[in-house]
Amino acid sequence: MKILLTGATGYIGKRLLPVLVEQGHQVVCCVRDKDRFNPQKSLLKSIEVVEVDFLEEETLSAIPQDIDGAYYLIHSMSSSDEYTDLEQKSAENFQKTLSQTAARHIIYLGGIINEDNLSEHLTSRKNVEEELSKVSYHFTALRAGIIIGSGSASFEIIRDLVEKLPVMITPKWLKTRCQPIGIYDVIQFLSQCLFEPKTFDQNFDIGGPDILTYKEMLLRFARQRRLKRYILTVPVMTPRLSSYWLYFVTSTSYMLAKALVDSMKVEVVCRDNRINEILNIEPMGYEKALERAFRKIESNSVVSSWKDAYTSSGFESDISEFVNVPTFGCYTDKRKVPVKNRAKCIEKIWAIGGENGWYYGNWLWKLRGFMDKAVGGVGLRRGRTSPITIYAGDALDFWRVLYANKTEGRLLLLAEMKLPGEAWLEFRVEDGQLIQNATFRPLGLLGRLYWYSVLPFHGFIFKGMINALNVDDIT
Repeated sequence: MKILLTGATGYIGKRLLPVLVEQGHQVVCCVRDKDRFNPQKSLLKSIEVVEVDFLEEETLSAIPQDIDGAYYLIHSMSSSDEYTDLEQKSAENFQKTLSQTAARHIIYLGGIINEDNLSEHLTSRKNVEEELSKVSYHFTALRAGIIIGSGSASFEIIRDLVEKLPVMITPKWLKTRCQPIGIYDVIQFLSQCLFEPKTFDQNFDIGGPDILTYKEMLLRFARQRRLKRYILTVPVMTPRLSSYWLYFVTSTSYMLAKALVDSMKVEVVCRDNRINEILNIEPMGYEKALERAFRKIESNSVVSSWKDAYTSSGFESDISEFVNVPTFGCYTDKRKVPVKNRAKCIEKIWAIGGENGWYYGNWLWKLRGFMDKAVGGVGLRRGRTSPITIYAGDALDFWRVLYANKTEGRLLLLAEMKLPGEAWLEFRVEDGQLIQNATFRPLGLLGRLYWYSVLPFHGFIFKGMINALNVDDIT
């Protein structure tokens, strides 16, 4: 069967794709930017890639007419204050386009919406579901609450809170109940639901066997990590203050923190487990989902992370627009050294950032990240999805990977921190030299003043970094 997969570069889409291929489907992957789509080589014979933005009607003609089914895995929750309008428009364009194809079954992953008073985020998910169900194809909505898995936003936020804070003074919404589900089970439900007649034209809640408060989730996580943690809930913390608290303590963006806080005041508990019986799936419990997530992390096999989405930074442009580093009107700090060992130098470049840091003046990089976070930027806390691989489109601390070719020996990064201009950092190993080039294109007078204010630090930070990268042995 030919299946349309939207959100193919997203957290869920990246994990669903290989399962669909394994089931024998031909998958048409919808992406906004082909340059940041890096599927496994083993999948290439079974996929087709089309550039589509469901907010831009002129791009929708790229969708094939002969598709048999489709997954709608698109959301704009953390990209804009107007995400409800964006999600509505995207859903409208999707259903209008799909109604003109041969698609027989559409599957949507939304949120559990069993309360009368919903948050803006959950209301938007409900509206999208209603919009998608309007036309003649068979439609199935799967509704999930908290998704637990390596790289999921919920897992990473819980991890940040538990591992960084021995004592937490938290808002009262930590007493709200929810029903978490492991990412493995989410993918099982999505893949096995496809073309199953018993699921046609219905909606189902999916969740694990455990119903927990958010406080219980944090404490069980702490127990799993053998950490002693104390949690005090107070009634005086406003939603805005709660959002800022979550934003500063964790790696989440402020927009996502705000949406999550609003939703965490609403119970997300499944109505029933009919879908478990229909598909013969027995979801794993919360603690088993945590164990599975940490196994993936420890084996360096994290497939996808919410941090790699553009919405983790508010970055909305296609990365292909920035691959060609400008020269006119730019300031540069360019350094070259004879390379000692090409292979080992490239290995060290490919391990930069995240837990490994930036090899020189790490405290200054951390300070810069803190300053960025203080003014609403992404800071350094996003880290990197994998400690050993880098792909175009990945988040790397407060950078976005624009180009990564290990064979060629070139890595190009674009800054996503708050800046009065645009900044690139490039590493190249060629012609027996290691070349490190920092480029800044200032925006007005403020941009020029910024460059000269940080220029004294560049002298030893960039010099120290290039010398640390150029080694005989990786230590």
